[in-house]
Amino acid sequence: MSHQGIIIKRFSFIKEWIGAFLSLFFPRCCLVCGRPLANGEEDICAGCDIRMPRTNYHLQKDNPIERLFWGRIPIVRATSYFFYRKGSDYRLILHRLKYRGQKEIGENMGRRMAAELLPYGFFEGIDVIVPVPLHEKRQKRRGYNQSEQIARGIATVTGIPVETRWIARRKETETQTRKSVFERWENVEGGFELRIPTECLRGKHALVVDDVLTTGATTAACASTLTEAEGIQISILTLAVAE
Repeated sequence: MSHQGIIIKRFSFIKEWIGAFLSLFFPRCCLVCGRPLANGEEDICAGCDIRMPRTNYHLQKDNPIERLFWGRIPIVRATSYFFYRKGSDYRLILHRLKYRGQKEIGENMGRRMAAELLPYGFFEGIDVIVPVPLHEKRQKRRGYNQSEQIARGIATVTGIPVETRWIARRKETETQTRKSVFERWENVEGGFELRIPTECLRGKHALVVDDVLTTGATTAACASTLTEAEGIQISILTLAVAE
């Protein structure tokens, strides 16, 4: 073994030892059940991963997510990874990602989701990933865009580039949480703008990525901005969908 190889091996051993030592005092815990994670587990323990309420909509043609956008925007395919249910411990995944500053959750979950969807051809033909943007003021307060973090994780697995400059928020809209369906659509109407010439998008297939889907108002408003380009194709992927 070369001298450089010996150094790398020693560094890896030291890094692993330090990680094991720190885990005694600051154990990594499952986001869902709170139990300490075992080696090889990331964010979610094996038990919670098995019990995760996956939608498996990527296996269904004309699934409920796709139907949600019918008549609103033309899409190639759409799905959400898991169900966001009131009172479910799995809601903590999104809560910690959005409000606790744990942005690494987004990339980790993006990788997990992409790895499961990849064998089924969900990403076939997609040229670029477009995360739904936050208004610059909100992103500055939060420090990151959770949808972009998810998109980065997807890109790691698929190799598809992420584009954050194509679309921007025109205004800082009010939170959608307590609004009715009509108010949600009204709140985001005209809230996005295209920042590049439509000629640059001609014939592209864009995957719009968001964190959670409720009425679909925000995601649809963002995606519809892309339809200004001739011949563009749009697919949609969200980490969760509210039930």
